[in-house]
Amino acid sequence: MNTPPTPVPPAPSAEALQATLFDFAIAELVRQHRESFSPLWTVESWAKLLIWLALNCGCSGDPAALEAFAAALGPVLTGRLRRTFFERELADLDLQVMADPAERQVLVLPLGPAAGALAPERVGAALERVGLLPRVVADRSRWQALEAITAVPWQALRVR
Repeated sequence: MNTPPTPVPPAPSAEALQATLFDFAIAELVRQHRESFSPLWTVESWAKLLIWLALNCGCSGDPAALEAFAAALGPVLTGRLRRTFFERELADLDLQVMADPAERQVLVLPLGPAAGALAPERVGAALERVGLLPRVVADRSRWQALEAITAVPWQALRVR
């Protein structure tokens, strides 16, 4: 019995390859420089990254140019950049931390298949590794296990 040959998928177009290369390059740029903008895990650090990108793209530092740059990025690209900026993968712990300060909670989730709730010690180790322990609620009884995801509340902002 002869089996028909497996069809070869068509080669990606030049535009598709360029888009993939751009996505890869911009994500790597963000990953390589996200620790450079302090204070980490803040909206301020995110704004500093965007300003740095705008300046390196030839924009002046005036508000109108920065707003034009942000508008040119668009919501889809801005969202992807923001997720990359506020996510960390900890391969040795097999965990991912998603800590966007615009969200109500930090999420810690397994990178692979999970067998139930994450141990609080593992979650704590991940939060410590990425420098989030001082920014989240330390009381582990307030951490919420949601299937394989643990949600950790941010500390309330202190009014000075």
